Amino acid sequence: MTYETIRFDLSDAGVATIAFNRPDSLNALNAAMLEELRAAVESLPGSGARALLLTGEGRAFSSGADLASGGGLPDDVGAALEAWYNPLVEALFALPLPVVAAVNGPAAGAGCSLALAADLVIAGRSAYFLQAFINIGLIPDAGATWLLPRLAGRARAMEMMMLGERISAEQAYEWGMISRVVEDEALAAEGAALAARLAAGPTVAYGLLRGLARNAGQASLGEALAAERVAQREAGRTEDFRKAVFAFLQKQKPEFEGR
Repeated sequence: MTYETIRFDLSDAGVATIAFNRPDSLNALNAAMLEELRAAVESLPGSGARALLLTGEGRAFSSGADLASGGGLPDDVGAALEAWYNPLVEALFALPLPVVAAVNGPAAGAGCSLALAADLVIAGRSAYFLQAFINIGLIPDAGATWLLPRLAGRARAMEMMMLGERISAEQAYEWGMISRVVEDEALAAEGAALAARLAAGPTVAYGLLRGLARNAGQASLGEALAAERVAQREAGRTEDFRKAVFAFLQKQKPEFEGR
């Protein structure tokens, strides 16, 4: 498929890279981009991809919804969420492979939500995160009200969402929102290396782990233990597990094949 608003690559090592590619608008999200993002994400299962790297071209990760185009937001904003944003967020969480976000520059609004939906988030030192919906009389969306309290805690999440102020990369790291802060010039290489490391790992186990982590906030201890039992049974039946145990016994480094 040919994409016009994103850049999509799939390396021989199994790293899929999706880069927002509207740099002149700071990668603002319009309907065309959201449709292409969803199509790219949904194409990954069965494609040979074993990890996904999300990033942005140019000076920004994403500035959020495209308010300048005139057609970016319909009269019914909820309809836009139902049609484009929510299916994309659900598709990201449903992926059976790990997701890395390399955040360059601003990650604002829904762009912030898409970044924080990743499993591992690294940010350049000049990057920042912003939920400014309240400044135009809206509420944070694209999963922000679900993600932020889980990542930063309720008090900090409410401060971020109610005050609508920038959160620097360093502050986001201190709040537990992201995994690492790196120098801007090192971000691309660090993101690629992290995605490559995950792509070389036990893909089935990563996918099972993602599902458990997503449901952890709603599950009781007993439910979590039961879910772990089911997932562990599936992981224990993979070739990766069997070969890794053999490699361990032989004091060798395991080579995972993702199955």
